[in-house]
Amino acid sequence: MMKATFRIHNTEPTSTPLISRIGDYSFRVVLGMSKRRFILIPVLLLTSSAAIGVLWVNHDFPTITRQSTVETSSSATSSSRQTTHTRTTTTATSSASTSATTTGTASNSTSLWHPALITSWQWQLSSTPIDLSIHVQVYDIDAFDNDASQVAAIHATGAKAVCYISGGTLENWRPDANSFPSSVAGSAVSGWAGEKWLDIRQISILGPIMEARMDICVTKGFDGIEADNVDGYTNPTGFPLTYQDQLNYNIFLANAAHACGLSIGLKNDVDQVKDLVSYFDWALNEECFKFNECDTLLPFINAGKPVFQTEYDTSQYCAQANSMNFNSIVKHLSLDAWRQPCRGT
Repeated sequence: MMKATFRIHNTEPTSTPLISRIGDYSFRVVLGMSKRRFILIPVLLLTSSAAIGVLWVNHDFPTITRQSTVETSSSATSSSRQTTHTRTTTTATSSASTSATTTGTASNSTSLWHPALITSWQWQLSSTPIDLSIHVQVYDIDAFDNDASQVAAIHATGAKAVCYISGGTLENWRPDANSFPSSVAGSAVSGWAGEKWLDIRQISILGPIMEARMDICVTKGFDGIEADNVDGYTNPTGFPLTYQDQLNYNIFLANAAHACGLSIGLKNDVDQVKDLVSYFDWALNEECFKFNECDTLLPFINAGKPVFQTEYDTSQYCAQANSMNFNSIVKHLSLDAWRQPCRGT
């Protein structure tokens, strides 16, 4: 509630008539005198009365200007979106300069795992068990299809484990699929049966579901998380998603991951890299060479953060990928165990 405090300031003309000042002085003297001087009251009252009489005749009352000022105080309000989840409150802007000041950014997370700029990796999502014979530094595997023993086996090789989830789509085969109300399910994802886009504007609904998935990753011992499908605003989702909607949601995911101790990578979403690089610890990209958009990922490289990159079924871009310091590998679209690295292992 807004409070208003009213203050009244009295001002006098610069030349107050002498007789008026005498009357004012008399009043103050009466208030401050002792009982022994009480005899002065009649004299002073007569003096004051005489002064008033003169003023009445001449109509020369001093002018008193009363100036009122109103001072208000109110708590600041914000028009930015706030989420209702308890772990993270996210505010996003479309400016990279302001986004870097938001709390919970990757650059402020010193206790998290931060992979080196040059880091070997494997991406195996469609088959189990995970092939540990290739001896890489990072394994990116499915969060639901692999248990804690698989993550422990990865750690036993000295490698880190990243858990894959879909952050922007509903996959109807997942064990938590019933957690998504129909109000957040949009159009089908082209080419992927049983998958629908999510209304990422509804963070109050999606937030707790995604945080629960992150908790599963933490419980199983994962070091980081890959949240897929976080560029819905560029796709026919069935919802009028905007650039800002996507920023809000992606920053929420980054802050939520950091809050539970997970490193997080920005998956694709190349048009928002400049606004999101300060929130994410690394990038993971598919086919930027094929679509001629790899330069958009350079802010990660310039920030000392690795880019894990994949082209499907062709190695023709490997030399260029190596020159850009990308950690590029060639994979089948099915993302099974087969892998061809562009650099060493």
